[in-house]
Amino acid sequence: MKVMNKVIVVTGGGSGMGRALVLALVSKGARVAAIDLNENTLKETVELAGQQRDKISTHVVNVSNRQAVEALPEAVLSAHGAVDGLINNAGIIQPFVRLKDLPYDAIERVLNVNLYGVIYMTKAFLPHLLQRPAAHIVNVSSMGGFFPVPGQTLYGASKAGVKLLTEGLYAELIESNVRVTVVFPGAIATNITQNSGVAAPSTGSSNAARSFPTTSPADAAQTIIDGIERDQFQVYIGNDARMMNFFYRFSPLRATRFMYSRMKDLLPK
Repeated sequence: MKVMNKVIVVTGGGSGMGRALVLALVSKGARVAAIDLNENTLKETVELAGQQRDKISTHVVNVSNRQAVEALPEAVLSAHGAVDGLINNAGIIQPFVRLKDLPYDAIERVLNVNLYGVIYMTKAFLPHLLQRPAAHIVNVSSMGGFFPVPGQTLYGASKAGVKLLTEGLYAELIESNVRVTVVFPGAIATNITQNSGVAAPSTGSSNAARSFPTTSPADAAQTIIDGIERDQFQVYIGNDARMMNFFYRFSPLRATRFMYSRMKDLLPK
């Protein structure tokens, strides 16, 4: 689906990859409904759009609040008259601790935002997307959604859920007008740690600090938009995501041990 003259909903539009997606989409002639919990960062996104700012509507919504999400389609339709695409980008990480030390409130928060938020948004907008001549759903999973990262086990489980949810949705919609893409970002240069309310781990002499190069949010956004316009089933962002996907498929055990060796120093002793 070409994005020009389409209306795209983007969650997490106030910062990071979500902001980059909003700005890239309007620069390509799309209109965008930007969703975020933070009103101030949404306003910053609009200001950064410059002369394209009139193409953006902002909606302060917590995607883990089902009732609030269910009211979103009406607000988007009121602002734009239609909706052609949905990019479920909003996500948070967990504290860098082992599962045995992860409190239940953190577990529930990660699952609610990363998995239930995607479910709520998809359920809310899918009936409207099915009415369009062409439409697209993009769900952002993670490299951690197919590859285990110590200290992010619950986060990985939530993103693995997004992976299979999206692939199942793709299968269900094969004979419809709605295309579906799952995205696997590697390390992206965003402030997800701060936005997740998680203390950054002290890397010390850890190999983790130099494990993988990061991809810029702008480059990640362009890769996602290219995936939409090519109707791709899967999109991998960054050489790290592509390399770890190949490594894990080749030898899951060796890949898992490799990641542990790179990340173990981030975990509390």
